[in-house]
Amino acid sequence: MGAAHAFGALDGVRNRADVRAGFVVVTSRASYEMVMKSATVGVGILAAISAPTALAIALADEANVTLVAFARSEGFSVYAHPRRLLPDTPQRSIA
Repeated sequence: MGAAHAFGALDGVRNRADVRAGFVVVTSRASYEMVMKSATVGVGILAAISAPTALAIALADEANVTLVAFARSEGFSVYAHPRRLLPDTPQRSIA
């Protein structure tokens, strides 16, 4: 399923479930479009396997979306709003 269809399905589910408690994982780069769709649907965390674009980082910061990239079993990098994942962290990017 492509990202556009997945976000469309998630948008349809949000009326029946609290999507704010979940997160979205994408197997591509984190683009500004994915950040925008996450914010629109109400998902607070977007995790990508690859790198985020500069515009995605800026938009995530403005839209209050936690942006995670390079998500691997060994670790990850947080680019915006780390407090959702690390509550004792000051509100700044870690990466």
